[in-house]
Amino acid sequence: MAEQGTRSNRRAKGRLEAFSDGVFAIAITLLVLEIAVPTVKGSHLLSELAHERPVYLAYFVAFMTIGIVWIEHTALTDALDYVDAGFMRLNLLLLLLVGFLPYPTRVLEEYLSKLHPEHGGDRVAVAFFGVVLFLMSLMLIVLGRYAEREGLFGSDAAEERSEENRLRYQLGPSLILYAVATGCGLISPYVGVALYIAIGVYLLLPIRIVRRWLRRA
Repeated sequence: MAEQGTRSNRRAKGRLEAFSDGVFAIAITLLVLEIAVPTVKGSHLLSELAHERPVYLAYFVAFMTIGIVWIEHTALTDALDYVDAGFMRLNLLLLLLVGFLPYPTRVLEEYLSKLHPEHGGDRVAVAFFGVVLFLMSLMLIVLGRYAEREGLFGSDAAEERSEENRLRYQLGPSLILYAVATGCGLISPYVGVALYIAIGVYLLLPIRIVRRWLRRA
C-alpha cells in the first residue's frame, strides 16, 4: 500500500519545468524594468550614466545569480525521472525567492547610489541582498537532497545520479561564500558587492567541464 501511495504521488516533470522557466524569465525581465532612464539633458547624460554604477553592479550580480540558479535547477530537473508533491512544494519555495530577488536588488541599487553611512542603510541593503542569495542557494541544495532521498532519479543509473547529485548539491562552497560575503557587506558595502560578483563569476565558470577535459588530456 505504501508503494502504491508513493506511485500515485508521482507527477510528470514537464509542467514543473515549464512553470519554473517562466518564473526565472519573468524575474530576469523585472531586473531590467527596474532600471530607470536618467532624466537629464543630453550634455550631462554621459556623466549621469557613469554615476549609475551601483545600478549596473546590482543588476549584474542579480542576473548572474538567477542565471546560475537556473542552470543548476535545469541540471537537476533534467536528471529526474519524475517529481512528487513534496518536490513541487519545495520548488515553489525556490521560485518564491527567485521572483522576490528584484526587490532586494532595487533596495541595493537605491542605497548604494545614495549612500547613507550615518544610518547604515547601505550595509543593511547589501546584507539583505546577500541573505536572499544565500537562501536561493540553500533551497537548491534542499531540492537536490530531497530528490535523492525520495528516489526521484529513478532506477536507471540511480547510484551514479545520486553520487553526482551529492557532489553538486552538498552544503558546500556556495553557502559558505555567500555567508562570508553577507557578513563583509555589514562592514563594508562595496567589499560585499565585490564578493557577490566574484562568487557569481566563480560559479559561472564551467569547472566540471574543464576538469573533464583535463582528465581526457
